[in-house]
Amino acid sequence: MTIGSMAPRDAAAAMARGATLIDIRDADEHARERIPGALSVPLARLATETLPSGTLIFHCRSGMRTQANAATLALAGVDCHLLAGGIDAWRAAGLPTRIDRHQPLEIMRQVQLIAGGLVLLGAVLALAVWPWFVVLSAIVGAGLMMAGATGWCGMARLLRHMPWNRRTGTV
Repeated sequence: MTIGSMAPRDAAAAMARGATLIDIRDADEHARERIPGALSVPLARLATETLPSGTLIFHCRSGMRTQANAATLALAGVDCHLLAGGIDAWRAAGLPTRIDRHQPLEIMRQVQLIAGGLVLLGAVLALAVWPWFVVLSAIVGAGLMMAGATGWCGMARLLRHMPWNRRTGTV
């Protein structure tokens, strides 16, 4: 079964007619910024969730995750669509989103900030203090390569348990 895409304004019109918008991003992403009326069903939970009947429109941040998982999403219902360009395109079309700036940044953005900072710190310390500080950059680089190869990120798992990330939930 193929799944078509829908422009943001067309998706908003379909929602007004009763379609259900489903956000497949992780709960922390949904908590930070969401489209009003969107149902949060992270991709990892999609197979175990009971979805509403009728027209379903799936979205992520940029449309890449929904596109990459189109075959799986098409199995969710009879009348399924992808929101072209995701929440980024929705926002660019001038349609409303709800932003909760009190929610922490998404876990992967936190990983990127911390990993980038540690690599930079290791390089600066290696140049300014002691050449062996370059090992810090190498360890972080190896961790990122392992995360890319296996899909398991130790830093992300650690960050999920930090106090500022514990209050994140679906809203």
